[in-house]
Amino acid sequence: PALQSTTHYLTFDNCKSTRTRVTNAMTSIEQRRQVPIVCPGHTRPLAELQFCAIDTEEEKRNFLISACHDKMPMLRDGSTGDWHGTFMGHNGAVWSAKLDPMGYLAATASGDFSVRVWDAITGQNLCQLPHKHIVKTVDFSPDSKFLATGGHEGLLRIYDLVECTKSQNTKAVQPIHEFRVEDSDRRKSKYIITKCLWYGNDKVLASGSDGTVRVWDIERGSTTIAFSVDGDSEVRDMELKETQDGNNILISAAGGKVCLFNLKTNEVLSRFDMPIHFRDEGGASLHPNGTKFIAGGSDLWVRVFDSASGDELSCLKGHHGPIRCLRYSPDGGSFASGSEDGTIRLWKSEIQ
Repeated sequence: PALQSTTHYLTFDNCKSTRTRVTNAMTSIEQRRQVPIVCPGHTRPLAELQFCAIDTEEEKRNFLISACHDKMPMLRDGSTGDWHGTFMGHNGAVWSAKLDPMGYLAATASGDFSVRVWDAITGQNLCQLPHKHIVKTVDFSPDSKFLATGGHEGLLRIYDLVECTKSQNTKAVQPIHEFRVEDSDRRKSKYIITKCLWYGNDKVLASGSDGTVRVWDIERGSTTIAFSVDGDSEVRDMELKETQDGNNILISAAGGKVCLFNLKTNEVLSRFDMPIHFRDEGGASLHPNGTKFIAGGSDLWVRVFDSASGDELSCLKGHHGPIRCLRYSPDGGSFASGSEDGTIRLWKSEIQ
């Protein structure tokens, strides 16, 4: 009987120890599981997200602007997701929305064949720039003096913002530069510029439907560099990031790959095969320290990858539709994802 009693006690103690380990493991998983901030308001699929950090003596804030197919680009607090305002006026899906580096101006590109420039503080429409087809992308120069646009016309246009905002007849404002981008091997009759980004104040990167990213010298009116992301698959997204080690890294997503390109050395750093594709929408964003990137596209999940090896580090679930766009915040402490489900979610980069 004494032996039986001892055996029973030891068995019970082992069970209690096992339950404790399981409970601790489940608690650890719960602690690591992300519960993102959900930002409702949009009613159609998201198209683009951009953070803008304001760091002056008078103000230190982080803003997030979103483009959406519901025609209503919105401005939010980039940390809390609180809604600040909606830029109302477009009559078609808004494909691109950007803030200038100081956060005073906003620009939007739309399926209504126009680009609009807004006062980002009051929401007033400052000027409207007519195009002859759908406009897919806009971007401010770092000095906020110029605006680049591109879309279904295959034309990269550069506008003088001083002229745009001061002209009494903004619809008559003409671009100061206009470059036609041709398909790399002319196999396609129609070329679409999907994204454009300023690289300094004298160069613009343009990506398109032939799978090629080109660097345009504005004054010379010609390309200086061109490289392919994933064959002739349309480039869906690209982001230029000055990493903490001083490099200018371009991350782009096309077909089923994410590509990292060093613009200082003009070399492709990596091409990673993804478990998703970017044929419809989606994109990628590089962390400011350059060690990891996020990507989302054909499924409902946001994935984090190691930028050196391409290994998947984590997978975040929460959206109810495919991922359409995502971006890291300027400090890398969080990132935003936009989905076909019409919501924006704000995630923490690290879970304690």
